[in-house]
Order: sequence, then C-alpha cells, then structure tokens
Amino acid sequence: MAGRARGRASGVVLAGGRSSRMGTPKAELEWHGSTLLRRTLGVLARSVDGPLLVVRAAGQPLPEMPPNVDVVDDPEQGLGPLQGISAGLGALVGRAQVAFVCSTDLPFLHPAFVCRVLSALIDDLDVVLPVARGYPQPLAAAYRVTLAPLVTDLVVAGDLRPAFLFRHERCRTLRLDDAALLKDPALAAADPTLDSVINVNSPDDYRAARCQPAPQVTVQRYGALAGNGHRGPRNVRAATLSGAAAAVDLVLDRHVIAALNGDQISRDGAVPLASGDTVAFMSSDAGG
Repeated sequence: MAGRARGRASGVVLAGGRSSRMGTPKAELEWHGSTLLRRTLGVLARSVDGPLLVVRAAGQPLPEMPPNVDVVDDPEQGLGPLQGISAGLGALVGRAQVAFVCSTDLPFLHPAFVCRVLSALIDDLDVVLPVARGYPQPLAAAYRVTLAPLVTDLVVAGDLRPAFLFRHERCRTLRLDDAALLKDPALAAADPTLDSVINVNSPDDYRAARCQPAPQVTVQRYGALAGNGHRGPRNVRAATLSGAAAAVDLVLDRHVIAALNGDQISRDGAVPLASGDTVAFMSSDAGG
C-alpha cells in the first residue's frame, strides 16, 4: 500500500447520532455480523500508527469497539461535521501530527484509500481533500492536527460548512480527483471505482449497500489445520476474520490464530477484511 503520512497518523471517526431518516444511529447498523462503527475503526486501525478516536454526541451509546479507542463527546450537538472535526483534532493535539477523519457510514472504506490520502499530506499541506465520484469528501479526508484552533474559530464564528475551512487562507488544501487518487497502484487495484467514499444516508442506501457481496479474500489453513483436504489457498467472500474462518470450516477460538496479510496476528473475529486480503489460519496449540 501507499506509504503513511510523515509524522504519527491518527484515525478519527465521527459517530453521528440518531438519524431521523435511518431510525437508528448509523454507528450501530449491522454489517456482515459486525457494525458500521466497528468496521470503520478496524479499517483505520490497519492504516494508521497513532491513536483511534470516536467523536460522539454527548452521552451517545456506542456499540462494541476495539480496545484502546478513545471517545470524545461533541461539546455542542447540531452544528454539523465541522464541530466534530474540531473536537477530534483538538483531542489529538500533542498525540499525533495528522488524522484521517471520516464518518462512520463508509461500509466500503478500504485501507488502501486511507493510506493513499494520508500519504499525500506532505509538510507544506494542511488538508488532503478527495474529490471522488464527483463530490468533495470532507469526511474521508486527511487533516493536520495543528488546524484545530482554526477549525474551532470557524465554528465559533458560525462558519459551519467544511468549505469555509478549505477556502481559508490559513488552510493549505490539496484536492485529489479520481484520476489523481488512482495514480496509486495499490488503490487502483483494490478499489478502482472508489467505493470507499460511498456512504449510507437513507434506509434505501443501507439496504443497497448491505446487499453487496462481502469482500473477496484469499484464505489458507496451515499446519494441523490443513489436513482432510484443506490444503491450498481458497478464494472466499468474508467481511471479518470470523467470516473467513467459517468459510473454510473453522471456528476462530483460542485454538486458532489468524495472520492477516502476513503480519497482523489476531484472534479477534470482528477484525474487518477488505478486498485483496490474505488470511492464514494456524493452530495455536503446541506442535500445531
């Protein structure tokens, strides 16, 4: 995948609240046995080397999340995404240099997209703003954490649309259209239609997205798990490690460990998978 941005990179997810159109908080929507929030956080965890942060409405209940995720309450509801960006960046001052900020309702977000956007945030820029599939994507963008005071000033002044930030003289913004994004070969291979920026704003959006097949991944059983005709790689559809295990007749329990793309070792069945991933299952028992 593309290299990471210079300096420690964080992931910020705006959880949102209860949507009148959706009838339930988007963060809690089911996604192939997990939730949209859990999936988004898992994708970011694979793409950044700094803290993960969720910005929520004050007191908003959240579904189960990975360990070591920080939660920040939005100090004032109803002010839109710029207020959430302000809260998220402000909480990262002194902890990270840059952040990929996104909404929770990006079910097809791919780690290659996150890495591509972060890698473009070089020293003389403050924001990398994808203009993907015909629209600016402020909630799938990279921000320098030092923007926190400026974003707060804009919110206080009532300039609540992200466009005010991107046009500000103190915010050096790089816009990347589809062609510029897809110059990265890893992203072009993993997400050629930039489905990473598709969000779900209505029940119909959600139903249409949920009807799409799970990512295609390659799975292989090794060692003691490779007997009884289970040798060799298999291409399966799975959105989580648990789903990948089930696709090859395994249960991801204390006796089994998974290696994702050759390096990330986990027993957490909720770890999200993305198209092109490889998963190796091995016995964790002695001699396995």
